[in-house]
Amino acid sequence: MADLDADEYDVADAGLWTRGLLIRRNIADQELAFFSTWCPAGTGIATLVKVEGCRWAIEDSFEAAKNELGLDHNETRSWHGWHRHVSLVMLAFAMMAAIRHRANAATPPKTHRRMRTLSRLR
Repeated sequence: MADLDADEYDVADAGLWTRGLLIRRNIADQELAFFSTWCPAGTGIATLVKVEGCRWAIEDSFEAAKNELGLDHNETRSWHGWHRHVSLVMLAFAMMAAIRHRANAATPPKTHRRMRTLSRLR
């Protein structure tokens, strides 16, 4: 679509960046989805597809935060109130994700030392 020198926007990202259009076709129903890209020139299609695939996990996270923690249940009248509400909900969501991750982790294998410790506790 266009090649732009990125240092016009951010000096840290100097170099030639390019805008593009990524089109994804659903294998099941042949439906097309269109995504605008903005990346360093020469970025491979595999990288673009991988980054775009991360979008679904982010959308699922926001949907879960809305349903489970009330992300969308705020009637604030100021930016500060909205920011506090969203920050606390996202902190709670991060804590829930960490707890869920630990709860689903595989138990460590039993060793002789651990078995002796467990037998002493009984």
